[in-house]
Amino acid sequence: MPTLESVYRILLTRRWLGLTLVVLLVIPAFVFLGRWQYGRFEERSANSERVTANIEAAPVPLERLAAPGGRVDAADRFRRVSVAGSYDPAHALVARRRPQNGRPGFYVLTPLVTADGTGVLVNRGWVPAGATADTPPAVPPPPAGQVTVTGRLRQSETTASSGIREVSGLPAGQVLLINAGSIGRQVPYRLLDGYVELISQEPAGTPAPEPVPAPDVGAGGGLNLAYAFQWWLFIGVAIGGWILLLRRELAEQRDGQRPGTPAEPEEARTPAT
Repeated sequence: MPTLESVYRILLTRRWLGLTLVVLLVIPAFVFLGRWQYGRFEERSANSERVTANIEAAPVPLERLAAPGGRVDAADRFRRVSVAGSYDPAHALVARRRPQNGRPGFYVLTPLVTADGTGVLVNRGWVPAGATADTPPAVPPPPAGQVTVTGRLRQSETTASSGIREVSGLPAGQVLLINAGSIGRQVPYRLLDGYVELISQEPAGTPAPEPVPAPDVGAGGGLNLAYAFQWWLFIGVAIGGWILLLRRELAEQRDGQRPGTPAEPEEARTPAT
């Protein structure tokens, strides 16, 4: 049984002071990293639950969630809404770099002008790219006259939220970001700061762009939860490793061996006959 004196004698060596300091430093670091990952898990889980609830909720009139010419709130992302008006094909655009099902293409953006004279940008769906990046895609025209659109409410895209950076010199009628703020400067009416991702419309257009798939809600931060427990598990590994090394060194000291020195071979300890 090792005595406290023998334990202190080992722990007060330079090598063990350094090892103990490292363990004492990594423990709070692992605690912090685990808490950070757990916070990300809670944040993503809450976002996943909110988005799922919005997707499954019954459609409501757009004006119940956003005032004419107002802004889409983050809590209403992907909420299904309905809005009536007439399309303005003269100010239609396409958004570049929008692959779908592994194919390059564009999103078709057409303003819908409502009865109060304001507008909302509608992503009518996806069309494949032309022969080259600068070839205008073939875009089915929107239905003429009054239509009622049902779709998912989305916030305007920014470089921070989408990872897409707007550039100059694009062909006429093309954009990279679906940003109603910048697009609204090109139309003679106020646009909602956000847009509607079309699910259905009455009357339906024929032909029409391919629908945009519903968003992938994901695992709700399950991977972050696993990382959090992993960091906290490392605390036990660090402490357990420190204890194991200490016990090994105490055993070597008890057997009269210097730490790190291999045991004397058996044949060397056997007297000659």
